[in-house]
Amino acid sequence: MPDYPPSLLLSAVRSVRGEVRLPGSKSISNRTLLLAALSQGTTELTGLLASDDTERMLDALALLGVQVVRLESIDGQPRVQVVGCGGHWPVRRAELYLGNAGTAYRPLTAVLAFGSDRDTCYRLSGVPRMHERPVGDLVDALRSLGYPIRYLGQKGYPPLEIGGEPIGQARSAVVNAASVRVRGSVSSQFLTALLMAAPLGGRALQIELEGELISRPYIDITVNMMARFGVTVERAGADRFVVPATACYQSPGRLAVEGDASAASYFLAAGAIAGGPVRVLGVGQASIQGDVGFVDLLRAMGAQVSLGSDWIEVTRGSQPLRAFDRDFNDIPDAAMTAAMLALFADRPSTLRNIGSWRVKETDRIAAMATELAKLGATVESGPDWLRVGPPREWRAAAIDTYDDHRMAMCFSLAALAGIAVTINEPDCVAKTYPDYFEHFARLVSE
Repeated sequence: MPDYPPSLLLSAVRSVRGEVRLPGSKSISNRTLLLAALSQGTTELTGLLASDDTERMLDALALLGVQVVRLESIDGQPRVQVVGCGGHWPVRRAELYLGNAGTAYRPLTAVLAFGSDRDTCYRLSGVPRMHERPVGDLVDALRSLGYPIRYLGQKGYPPLEIGGEPIGQARSAVVNAASVRVRGSVSSQFLTALLMAAPLGGRALQIELEGELISRPYIDITVNMMARFGVTVERAGADRFVVPATACYQSPGRLAVEGDASAASYFLAAGAIAGGPVRVLGVGQASIQGDVGFVDLLRAMGAQVSLGSDWIEVTRGSQPLRAFDRDFNDIPDAAMTAAMLALFADRPSTLRNIGSWRVKETDRIAAMATELAKLGATVESGPDWLRVGPPREWRAAAIDTYDDHRMAMCFSLAALAGIAVTINEPDCVAKTYPDYFEHFARLVSE
């Protein structure tokens, strides 16, 4: 982790060009670590993201008795070896601290519940913000299957205790349960958690969604990764998923983690704003990540985009960036970068269906509105939307980051307006991209 000062001054930038090798995808990294741990056999993972979120998952797996060996990197790509436990945790009682890693907290809640009995006791906690992020829909779904989960604080939120006597029904009801319903409007991680845990239940499980599902492409990642570990999820329409009784995770032996498409958005946006060409390596048209769809927005705004199997390149177009009015339900993380692009558009832009921002690392709608206004933007917001008008006159500003990695990375793009920008508490990028500011600086210097 670079040693960042409490506040980081980014000097005015007029142009950028160059290429960046992306870190591994956070979403794929933590899914892969957990699936490898649940599998039969040993898995070697390359390209794994080195960040706070993945460290929290690695710490949790170690406390649960899973053997994880960190191997020597190859060509700068981190490698680990995970010895799977076949769905049976060696340690039956543990205190797990998961920071603010939703990609660790929600799936672990489900897989630990599916593997619980009268003799297990797992307690899951995190940072104060994690204890404000809702988990009630997932807990309700697990309890409907009879799994014992208790709130240790406010109902509907972490911390949680898992294990002991089943709640509300006999243990046989858990064995015989065949279906469960879960809401998808708060977080797609609830469905991901149930899907990943389902093969541990000993019989077929049907999961049915209630209401609209946000971030649907993340479910595609989950289903894709489960298939790589030998479990095929059957789909009955758009909102019903079935995991067969024969499902059992098997190690694929070796697996490479692709680059983080959400992180790619910052550099691609920089190319669209400040000239380019900027090329990101590690993610491209063969990606399984929904955030690759960010390039569609860049094209619509007038940027020039090229893609290879594992790279994307963006150059500024010949005309000013065009404004947009779009639904970002499928790519809420990359939507934050879109809000920064709106500052450079020819007229106000509107981001719709971003209500999930309210329950992320911070209330991102409120945080973005506050910090964009500091730069001189005209900003309006509602429960699930944000409208951003480009500044008539740009203002240098000190940006608060709210312990949110994406706030810090997004607002680095403001320097491309030719103003100095101060990023407060820049070390929050350790959550997913510890080297972000160093990589950003390389594009500026070339």
